[in-house]
Amino acid sequence: MAADEVLASEAVRQNRPLVRFYRWSQMTISLGGFQLIADAEAEPAIALMPLVRRPSGGGAIVHGSDLTYAVAVPRDHALGATPQVLYNAFHESLVSTLEAHGIPAMLHPGRGPQARDEGRLFCFDRRAQGDLIVPGPSADGHKLLGSAQRRLKAAVLQHGSLLLETPRQVASAAAHQGLFELFPGVSGWTDETIVGEWLDRLGEATGLEPRMVVGGFSAAYEADVAAATARFQAPAWLRRR
Repeated sequence: MAADEVLASEAVRQNRPLVRFYRWSQMTISLGGFQLIADAEAEPAIALMPLVRRPSGGGAIVHGSDLTYAVAVPRDHALGATPQVLYNAFHESLVSTLEAHGIPAMLHPGRGPQARDEGRLFCFDRRAQGDLIVPGPSADGHKLLGSAQRRLKAAVLQHGSLLLETPRQVASAAAHQGLFELFPGVSGWTDETIVGEWLDRLGEATGLEPRMVVGGFSAAYEADVAAATARFQAPAWLRRR
């Protein structure tokens, strides 16, 4: 989370969008910035799991079997104009990527306030406008990608989680099927394969020219990330709601 905050600062300093993709070293629950800590602690499906709080909104995510991304754009950039613009740019480009491999992905239209999705703890139990889904047993389909934003003073920070496999260390209420299980034909994809094609499609749709830099963002900005880490580690941040 500290690295993603530094990413936002760098996007403003460099005056361009920046995105990083990463995995988690251990299975961890990230809470949306506005969720109640008591709700997470009362959920037996994730009892005793490590908890962190994102600066972005949205529902809780079980990380460890997903590919996470964080993108930051200056607020005066075209992609930062409205929340849905940045959201759709990333989701539509992944829809195009999956469709090119015969996977019938689509964007969900949203269920509306009557669904009371904000009361659902887990991100993958919710359906917001633009969520990426594939056909499932209900009209709401299987959700494979959800994203959430935080509009900072000078930047827009968006987090997203692409579910690749079912998390194995949580109870069924928190375990959702992922891309590789629903479509075994792509189970051999590497992170580099996914990210490379995804960014190519994003570039085609937005006119940007993505340049992939391999290596740890945190390591490149070690001092800045270390300075920001204390705030996200502090109980006052995790338990702020």
